[in-house]
Order: sequence, then C-alpha cells, then structure tokens
Amino acid sequence: MAQPGIHIAALVSYKIYPAKMGGQKGIALFYRYLGKRLPVILLSTKNNEAPDTPDVQLLPVLGNSKWRYINPFLFFKLKNFLKKNSISHLILEHPYYGWLGMLLKWFTPTKIIVHSHNIEALRFKSTGRWWWGILWNYEKWTHRNAHFSFFIQDDDRNYAIKKFRLDPVKCATITYGFEMDQAPSPEEKKEARALLCSRHSIPADVTILLFNGTLDYKPNRNALDIILTKINDLLLAEKSFKYRILICGNKLPAEYHDLSDYRSKNIIYAGFVDDITVYFKGADTFINPVTDGGGIKTKVVEALGYDLAVVSTASGAIGIPQAITGGKLELIADEDWAGFAEKTIRMNAGTSIPQAYFEHFYWGNIAAKAATLIAG
Repeated sequence: MAQPGIHIAALVSYKIYPAKMGGQKGIALFYRYLGKRLPVILLSTKNNEAPDTPDVQLLPVLGNSKWRYINPFLFFKLKNFLKKNSISHLILEHPYYGWLGMLLKWFTPTKIIVHSHNIEALRFKSTGRWWWGILWNYEKWTHRNAHFSFFIQDDDRNYAIKKFRLDPVKCATITYGFEMDQAPSPEEKKEARALLCSRHSIPADVTILLFNGTLDYKPNRNALDIILTKINDLLLAEKSFKYRILICGNKLPAEYHDLSDYRSKNIIYAGFVDDITVYFKGADTFINPVTDGGGIKTKVVEALGYDLAVVSTASGAIGIPQAITGGKLELIADEDWAGFAEKTIRMNAGTSIPQAYFEHFYWGNIAAKAATLIAG
C-alpha cells in the first residue's frame, strides 16, 4: 500500500524496544501498523533492541546521553540522511527536537509532523516542575512551525488550536490504540482468571480488582497512595464485599516495602509481570484513580479492549468516548473517593465491550487514518 514519493522517518528520542511501558507501546505499535502502509525508518537511541516487526527499520543515530537533545551535529547528520533517502516526511515524537525539526524544515524539502502524546508542558505543570512555562512556549513554537500536528486525544487538539493558535486544518487526533480488533472470548477470560486465582491464592468467589503502571511515575504513585490510604479503607468497611486488589508494575519505590504492610488488607503486589494481558483478561474491574499527568491513559484503553470493566476518575479517562464503551467505563468526579469505592463495589462486569470500541481504537484503523493524512 506504499504511496509513490512517500518515505517517512521518525525521530524517537528514547528507548522504545522492547516496548514494555505505555509510552513505548504507543510509539512501537503506531509504527508497526503504519509501516504496513507506508515505508518507515525510525531514528532513535543506541540502547534499543531490534524492532519486533519487519515493516519498520531502526537506525541508532542518537546517543544515549542526556546531551543528545542539544547536539548541534545532529543537524548535519540528519540533513544528509533525509536527502540521501528522499525522506518526504519527518515525524517528531514529542516536541523536544523542535529546534532540529525546524532547521531541517528550512534546509530540506522534508515536511515536519509533530506527534504529540500530551500537552507536555501541562503534564510537567501537573507534576510540579517550575520550568513548565518555558517548555509551554517552546512546545507552542514547535507546533506552529510544523507542517502538521498529531494529537493523542481531542482535548489536546482543541487546547493546541486555541492556546497555541494552530490552524485546525493542520491538526488531527491520532489516538493510542489496541492491537486486537475484538474482545477476548469468555473461555480466554475464564482461563486467565483461573490462572490468577492459582498464582496469587485468590478464592474463586472473590472480585479481582486491578491497577497497573510504572509506579515511580508521579501520577501513578499518587494513584497508588489513594488506593492504599483511601479507596481500600472504604472497600474494607463494606464487610460483604469480597475482593483482592492486584497491583502490577515495576519501579515501586523502596519505602513501600513491596506493599508487605497491606497483605492482610486484601492487597497483593504482583510486581512487574511479563504478560500483563493475563491480568487484564482475568480481573473483574480495573480501578484508575489517576487525577493528573495529561494525555490518554493507555492502561485504560487496554483494559477496556480486554473487556475489563473500568472505574476511573474523570481526569483518568480523558480521550475515551464513554458512549462507545457499552457501560464498561464508569466515571467518577476527581477526588470523590467515597463515590469511587461505591461504584467499584456495585460495578457490573457482566456487560461486553461493543464493536464500536474497536472501530475507534484498533491500531489498524488508527494507522490507516494517519497514512491518509500523510499521503494527502
């Protein structure tokens, strides 16, 4: 399905292979599916492993040092590369290499696309970084000078159009996606649940709640604190509710002591698991008390795709149209932890995620939209 004259390179400034965390998956899977439609070369750091798809070529042209973001010699290397390989479009993953993208725009015929995963400045503002305003102006400058901008969800696109004063015609929503085009079968879910019960000594009549994420990332760490100190206490108070909360994820800060103090309070720390899909398929409800961090929460997209019921804060489910979730997604106002616990207890996990969800979030459809915009 390659288009004559369309050759894409993407500048990815950090390790994405192997793709384990949400941000890594978002980039790796986007290019896996885009690469089936248009030729793609990823320009990234030297600490990557080989891509897990034959449709994407990776060249380790960036070093691993933090100084790679301000290396002026990259301009000459990439200018020669773009011309030699007749690259028609260069996609910048995040705005950080905006300075480099604009130099290449001015000195080559290559069109520059910025692929935004959040409004980055607002994400850093929400985590208390004092310099977020500097980044905001740089991010605005980068988008205003690009030929086109991809945003992860509609709120980000609308914000950028209004606050960065972007031309709406040059902006599109290219969401995070899901690899399967249909939900797992009841048999798959039953088998996964049996595995979780056996692995973690969970009684068969217990509701399995799940939370996962990189646990030293401030929004996830804050959410974990909410689970431990607020939501779980409210669940414990409902004596008739039988449940276990499975916490999955790496980089749990040492002061949590592997959550050993909470083992008697229905909380099980599973650590980093090689196959998180088993947990998505086998749990009953995903709880997402995240209130900051920006962007779309990849864990929620994946949980719903595996036909898992989700209880989330309103901020934690931005970018996911509730109308296409068939009642599988319940939204609670931020900070209403009593309401969050009540909905978790009463959540009906028996409905099924509708096919409309996959029409919106299936990676194949997302990549087709991006390819059409690029080729157009």
